[in-house]
Amino acid sequence: MKEILIAISFLSLELGEPNQDLNKSQIQNQWLGFEPAKVEEIQKTENRLKIKLPEDYKNFITITNGFSASNSIEPTFMKVEEIDYLKNIETETIEAYKIPELQNSILVAGMDEEQYFLLIPPQNQNDKWRYWKFANWYPGEHEFENLETYFRDILIFMEEEYN
Repeated sequence: MKEILIAISFLSLELGEPNQDLNKSQIQNQWLGFEPAKVEEIQKTENRLKIKLPEDYKNFITITNGFSASNSIEPTFMKVEEIDYLKNIETETIEAYKIPELQNSILVAGMDEEQYFLLIPPQNQNDKWRYWKFANWYPGEHEFENLETYFRDILIFMEEEYN
């Protein structure tokens, strides 16, 4: 996944795409990410949320604890200590859309933005985590197989824009 994030960072800066202010280090290093999360930060968040986060998300935050939006239609990934259940952050969205999955979803990207990236915990032991991009300007949810698939889709989109 790190290679994909590096490529997204490079292309985003080449295209002049980041939709927010980057710090000097991010520009200099051509990296939209941040310092990796510490194991203690992950465990503290899992304890606070009373859930075990999916392994691919934990892998992501051990590469970068947060990731700046690569363009104006992607959300900014938050630091692990900032993530929370959507119902604790944005009850209006849950009430407006009345999509049952939103009730237990975890907002990992898009705080105070027009689009969210949500992790939806499994309902049953045999179910898998679900990965949704959700925006009020985008009809319904856009589901991804996993976090790497989401970032790979961003990279493909950006490569098409670059060429």
